[in-house]
Amino acid sequence: MSSTSHSPSPPSPRSPRYGRLLSDFSKGETYEHPWDVTIDAGTIALFQASFLDATPTYASAAFAGALGFRDRPVHPLLLLNLGLSFSVHDVSEQAIAHLAYIDVRFPNACYAGDTVRASSTVIDSKPASSGDRGVVHVRTVLETDAGVPVCTFERKALVRAGKIEGRPEAPWTGQERVLGDVPRLPAELRERITLPTRKGGFAGFYEDFAVGDVIATDVGKTVGESEHMQLTALVRNSHPLHFDEVYCKENSFAKTRVVYGGLVLSWVTTLASRDTTGNALWDLGLDAGAHPGGVVGGDTLYATSKVTDKKDHDALTGIVTFRVVGTKNVPGHKLLAEGKDLFGAELDKKDPAAKVKEKCVEITRTVLVRKRPV
Repeated sequence: MSSTSHSPSPPSPRSPRYGRLLSDFSKGETYEHPWDVTIDAGTIALFQASFLDATPTYASAAFAGALGFRDRPVHPLLLLNLGLSFSVHDVSEQAIAHLAYIDVRFPNACYAGDTVRASSTVIDSKPASSGDRGVVHVRTVLETDAGVPVCTFERKALVRAGKIEGRPEAPWTGQERVLGDVPRLPAELRERITLPTRKGGFAGFYEDFAVGDVIATDVGKTVGESEHMQLTALVRNSHPLHFDEVYCKENSFAKTRVVYGGLVLSWVTTLASRDTTGNALWDLGLDAGAHPGGVVGGDTLYATSKVTDKKDHDALTGIVTFRVVGTKNVPGHKLLAEGKDLFGAELDKKDPAAKVKEKCVEITRTVLVRKRPV
């Protein structure tokens, strides 16, 4: 008598997927992002060590204390990167590209020891005429566990059409943060400003800038492979485009890992900082930002800035607006010498011949700058 043995069927694994496709977005919906992160001194130190930023308020506890802050505030670019990255889990982990930064503000100071979380509300979602993709517009609020908003912004992402399968059910019903008119200055700088007395420091006081000035950095920053992946993980960006080489061979335009755009923005603006924000007191906002081209490990970044506006704020400070452009592998001054339109919005150019293929980021940055001491 014989018997036939049957091997057990292999288990059918679950493969959860995150982010959303175009039909998963509904106007007015709010997503409570799951990341809940305490910003410790180590995170701040690693960020400061990775970006050569000259703005004294974010680097020096003594300088910040003289302005009225209880410690040096967390760098606004770190806050923006955390807010962007937290939102990837619910908004853009399936996205093709990040299209725009809109009305970024830093209304309150954040400090080491604060715990931050974020939520995003869908403002709009529109299919493209091709039908295979569309644009999603969201508003994100990064706030402390005490409910104090420390970074607010809008952004647009290009997302594939369809509905996602395998996404776990959201455990919480989201609630939109209605903030009213979000201030551009923290409370410590909204009243009378008292400037610290210090010797040394960088050039570039309010009086030294004139509308139309162009400042091109001659020193670049080469992006390391392990470096950009470590910083992507530091800010909790979960898009595999930035760290999964197998995924990228099928899904990346470069067929390899692409540097997360928030890091590109941060490297470019901080490359410009010795020439533009060495006497800045606070970032009043970022706007009209885009990534015209991608960056991969090994690319070298350069920054070029143009003064587009300036105005008095009070007896001790003024407001300066820069259009900051990042280029890869070619310094901006060389492109300008070739007659390239470096400061025209790249995505608005209709003539292919007018496009600057080396551009990788462009954004408007407005800062509060101290006047020359008398």
